[in-house]
Amino acid sequence: MSVTSASLIGFTPSLLTQHRHHQRRHQRRSIIVANSSSNASNSSSPLPPWKIDSWKTKKALQLPEYPDQNNLDEVLQTLTSFPPIVFAGEARNLEDKLSQASMGNAFLLMGGDCAESFKEFSANNIRDTFRVILQMGVVLMFGAQMPVIKVGRMAGQFAKPRSDSFEEKNGVKLPSYRGDNINGDAFDAVSRTPDPQRMVRAYCQSVATLNLLRAFATGGYAAMQRVNQWNLDFMEQSEQGDRYRELAHRVDEALGFMGCAGLTADHPIMTTTDFWTSHECLLLPYEQALTREDSTSGFYYDCSAHMLWVGERTRQLDGAHVEFLRGLANPLGIKASDKMDPNELVKLIDILNPKNKSGRITVIVRMGAENMRVKLPHLIRAVRGAGQVVTWVSDPMHGNTIKAPSGLKTRPFDSIRAELRAFFDVHEQEGSFPGGVHLEMTGQNVTECVGGSRTITFDDLSSRYHTHCDPRLNASQSLELAFAIAERLRKRRLKSTPSLTLPFGSQLLV
Repeated sequence: MSVTSASLIGFTPSLLTQHRHHQRRHQRRSIIVANSSSNASNSSSPLPPWKIDSWKTKKALQLPEYPDQNNLDEVLQTLTSFPPIVFAGEARNLEDKLSQASMGNAFLLMGGDCAESFKEFSANNIRDTFRVILQMGVVLMFGAQMPVIKVGRMAGQFAKPRSDSFEEKNGVKLPSYRGDNINGDAFDAVSRTPDPQRMVRAYCQSVATLNLLRAFATGGYAAMQRVNQWNLDFMEQSEQGDRYRELAHRVDEALGFMGCAGLTADHPIMTTTDFWTSHECLLLPYEQALTREDSTSGFYYDCSAHMLWVGERTRQLDGAHVEFLRGLANPLGIKASDKMDPNELVKLIDILNPKNKSGRITVIVRMGAENMRVKLPHLIRAVRGAGQVVTWVSDPMHGNTIKAPSGLKTRPFDSIRAELRAFFDVHEQEGSFPGGVHLEMTGQNVTECVGGSRTITFDDLSSRYHTHCDPRLNASQSLELAFAIAERLRKRRLKSTPSLTLPFGSQLLV
C-alpha cells in the first residue's frame, strides 16, 4: 500500500469523471490559497541569522541538568559523528504530502507510544503498533476516498516534558523522570540522575526501530493483499474485528476489480507503503547533534525524525526550542491547547514559516471538547486572516486525562470521541479542512483508557496497565475511532458529491 493508491480504492469507472472534476476543483482552491500567501503576516522585525547552536543564546525550558559536562560533550561529539537516522529527501516528500492535507486532499494519521522505553523495545511491539496504523489507514482511506499520510510517534519519541522538575515521595525529593533518553523511571537517586549515555542508547534503538519499520513498509508486509491478515489475535472475537474483516473483504473485491483493469498485485503501489516518523523536539543537545546540512539543498535538517513538533510547554516565541526549529527544513508541528492566544499562534507560525510554505506547519490542537468549540474557531480565523497555510490536526488525548479512583491516570474513550466530534464540527462551521488526527496508541492489548465498545472500566485498568507515562488507546479502541472518523470524512465527501454513495456503517462522530 502506498499513499498514491488511496485514490484508487473504491472508485469505479463510472465515478472517474466526478473524481477528475474534484481534482480540478482542489487545484483551483490550491491556487487561491497560494495567492493568499503573499498576505501572510510578516510584520515583526527581522530575526538575527540562525546558527545550528543559536538556541543556546535563548532561555531553554524542560532541559535536564547533567552533572558531568565532559561526559555530555563526549557523547554529543559521538552522536555528531554517527550517520543520520532519516534523510532530507524523505522529509521533503512528507512536506509535499502534508501540503495536500492542508488543502483537504489528504488526511494525516499520527500514532504511537506516549513515550518509547528501553524495557519495552521489541520487534513484536513495533510490528503490532505498525499493523494497527496500517489497519486504521485502510479504514480512513476507504471512508474518505483520499490518501492517508501515516506518521508514527516512533523511532525517537523518548523525552517527555514535566510539570515539575522534582518529584517527592515519603519525604524523598528526586529529579522527575523525563524519558528513557534522559533518566530512569525507578525512584532512586541513580536512576533519576540524567545520564548522557542514554542518548546513545536512544539513537541505537531509534535506528533499529526505523530499520524494522522500513522493512515492514517495503518488504511485502504492508501489501494490500495482506489486508485480511493484519487483524490482531486478541481482536478476533470483537465488534471492531468483525467490522474490519467486513471492510477487508470489500477491499479484496476492489483489488480484484483493479487486477482485471491491469493493476496487478505485484505493482509497487500495491506492495509498499510510505511511513514517516515524528517526535517532540525537546532534548535540544541531542537534536542538534543529529542535525545535518543537506548537500543537495544547503538547508539544515534534523535527521533524528522526518517531522518534529514543539510542545505546549516549550513554544515561547523567544525560547530556545522555537529558535532551534526555525532554522530547520523539516516539516514542523505546533501543539496548541486552549491557552494558545490566536495572535501568538500567528506570530509563532510566522517565525517558523516566514515564507508561508504549504505543508511546513501542522497545528495540533488539544483542548477538550467544550474548549474546542469555543477556542478553535478563533485560532482558525486568525490564521486565515493572516493568509497562513497550515494543516489542522486534532490531538484528542492530552486534554482528556483524568485520575481513576485507584490513582492511575486514564482517558475516557467517550471524551476522546467527543473532542474529535467537536474538531470536525468546528471545521465544518468555519469552512476549513480537518487535516488529521494525532493519537497516543499501541498495538498491545492494554487496559489504559476506559470505555470503548469492549468496555474497559476503572476496575479493569490495573489488569494490563503497561504505560510508564500517559495512558494509550489499545488496538480495538484505535480502530473504533478510525471507523468513526472515516464515517465523518465520508459524510463530508458526500456533501460535495451527493451521487457518490458508499455505505460504511458508523455513527460515532455524527
